[in-house]
Amino acid sequence: MRAFSAGDIVNRILAYAAEALDAIWRNRARSILTMLGMIIGTSSVIAVLGIGNAASAGISGSLNAFGDPGLFVFADPQQDDPAGAQIQYRDAATVLAEDSDFVRYVFPTFQRNYTMKANGVTYVGAVASQQDVIFDTLTLREGRRIGTPEVQNAEHVALISQPLERRFFGSELGLGQVVRVNGVRFTIIGVYDELKAGLFSNIGASDYIEIPYSTFHEIAPGPIDGFTVYAQPGANPVRVQESIFATLHHLHSPRSKYQLQDAAGFLAAFEKVIATISVGVTAIGGVALVVAGIGIMNIMLVSVTERIREIGIRKAIGGSRRDIVTQFLLEAVILSLLGGAVGTALGIAAALAANGFVSRLLGPAPIPLFGIIALATGFSILVGVVFGTYPALRAGRLDPIEALRS
Repeated sequence: MRAFSAGDIVNRILAYAAEALDAIWRNRARSILTMLGMIIGTSSVIAVLGIGNAASAGISGSLNAFGDPGLFVFADPQQDDPAGAQIQYRDAATVLAEDSDFVRYVFPTFQRNYTMKANGVTYVGAVASQQDVIFDTLTLREGRRIGTPEVQNAEHVALISQPLERRFFGSELGLGQVVRVNGVRFTIIGVYDELKAGLFSNIGASDYIEIPYSTFHEIAPGPIDGFTVYAQPGANPVRVQESIFATLHHLHSPRSKYQLQDAAGFLAAFEKVIATISVGVTAIGGVALVVAGIGIMNIMLVSVTERIREIGIRKAIGGSRRDIVTQFLLEAVILSLLGGAVGTALGIAAALAANGFVSRLLGPAPIPLFGIIALATGFSILVGVVFGTYPALRAGRLDPIEALRS
C-alpha cells in the first residue's frame, strides 16, 4: 500500500471539504435549520462567558483600586441595650493599645448625611470620615490626600468626588474652594477621579465628601458609627475578632453585642456568586449545544440514507471505508463549525454591547476575546466529531453491493 505524504493528505482533506460544502449548499434550507441549534447554543454560551468574565475583571479591578478595606466593627443594633453598647471615640485608642498583638491600626469611622453648601449650591449628601494611613490606590484628579498633620490637628480640610465637584462648581476646579458641611467651613484639598465602582465603595455614593475622622468627631460628638480595624500581618481573623470583642465587653458590658464586617470577604463571596451564576447559565447553553449535536447527528443519518447509492459507487470504484468515514465526518464538523461561527459572532456582539454597561458601572472590564473564540471553535469541532462519528461509521460500514442495489 502506497504511503501518503503530508501534501496528499491535505489535498484529500481539501477535496472532502469541498464536497461537504457542496452537499451542505445543495440542502441549504435543511442545513440552516440544523445549524440553528448550534447558533443559539454557542451565542448564549459566548455571551454569558464574555459578560461574566468582564464583570469578574471589573470587580477585581475595583477591589484592587480600593485596596484593603479592613474590618468594620460596630454595635449590634438588635441587642437588648444598644445604647449601652455604643462605641465611643476613645474606644478606638483603647482597642489599639489592648489588642496590639492582633491589631495594627484602629480608626474611628463616621458616615452621615449632611447638608453641604458651596458656590451658592445646596446639596444633601454623604459625608464620611477618612484616616491618614492609605490602603487604596484611588487616584486624584486634583490635589492630595489627607495627611497626618490634618488628622492630628483636626483641621477643616476635605476631599470630594468629581461628581460633587461638578455639582458645586460646574466646569471650574474645586481645589482650594470652600464647602460648608452642616454649617462648618472646610477647604477642599483634593478631588478624586470619577469612581466607576461606587457600588463597591464603603460610601456607596458618587456625590460624597471625606473629612478627617478627628474633625468629624468635633462636628459630631458622641458615639461613633464604629471603627475600622487593620489586623497585624498573618493574624488569625478569628483571634482578631475575639480579642476586639473581649476589649469592648470590658469597656462596656459583657452582655453587649458587636458585629464584625469583613468587606473583602463579602466582596469575594459576591464574586463567587457571579461566577456560579455564569457557570449555571453556561450549562444551560451547553444543553442547547447537546440538542444541536443531536440535530446534526439526525441530519447526517438522513444524508447517509439519501446517498446510499453514491456511497456504493464510491466503494465500487475503489473508495475505502476510511475515505467514506472521513468525508461524512468532515461534513458534520463543517456543519457544526458554520453554526458555531455564526453563534460566536452573535455572542460576541451581545457581550460587547453589554460590556458598555458593565464598564460604566465597574470601570475597565476587558473581554478575553481570543480565549472565547478558541473555546467556541473547540466546542464546535467537538460537537461535530462526537455527533458525526456514528453516521460516518454507518456510512463506512455499508456493503457496496447492497448500496448499489438500493
